[in-house]
Amino acid sequence: MKLNAILVEDEETSRDILRNYLTKYCPNINIVGEATNVEEALVLIRNNDLDVVFLDVEMPYGNAFDLLDKVGNIDFETIFVTAYNHYAIEALNAHASYYLMKPISIEELIKAVDYVTEIKTKEEALQDQVLVPKTNDVNGKITIPQQNGFEILNMADIMYCKADDNYTEIYLNNNKKKLVSKTLKYIEESLKDGNFARVHKSYLVNVNEVVKYLKGKGGSVVLSNGKEIMVSASKKADLLSYFK
Repeated sequence: MKLNAILVEDEETSRDILRNYLTKYCPNINIVGEATNVEEALVLIRNNDLDVVFLDVEMPYGNAFDLLDKVGNIDFETIFVTAYNHYAIEALNAHASYYLMKPISIEELIKAVDYVTEIKTKEEALQDQVLVPKTNDVNGKITIPQQNGFEILNMADIMYCKADDNYTEIYLNNNKKKLVSKTLKYIEESLKDGNFARVHKSYLVNVNEVVKYLKGKGGSVVLSNGKEIMVSASKKADLLSYFK
């Protein structure tokens, strides 16, 4: 699958290295433009149909996060390329698909491109389709603690779970909600044998209840009750792997 890309990098040497590596080792990347600052990048993004942006963090007249804020509704994947590892958390919060450190490792660059290619391929195949999970309906049960004992829930009745500090809100398909004094990580582990996907640091969804996937900033899923839940870029490939 061909991916349209731009390079946003103010250092000419770094830009040349990235361009040469992509040309030699990632032939499915079609570089449609290059920018040295936020304003140049903004023009390229607004005037091209892009699949991926290779983005340096520090640039003249603003940084990568300023650029993403100005773009607004992002429908491309972002691969950060930087010499500074302390931006990793901000990059994750900005829905980065991959985080590459300078000097660029060819192996890591290929992994990053392969990861984005997999995502874009699945997005194209699933866009505007009714999603059909590969797996069968969940028939198991889960036990959740209560103040006066415990309650047993059918896994199939759970639509999604939402983190609330050290608690988890469990939303059922009868419009009821259960508050459990366990972390979302604990609930995720308890549901590991079911058809549940962690789509965000705060959300775990029943893939059998997912009816639509929407591209956008990180993407999102729509559940059978109409609830739309954002998908983190780092979780997108795992989610899409559940569907045909």
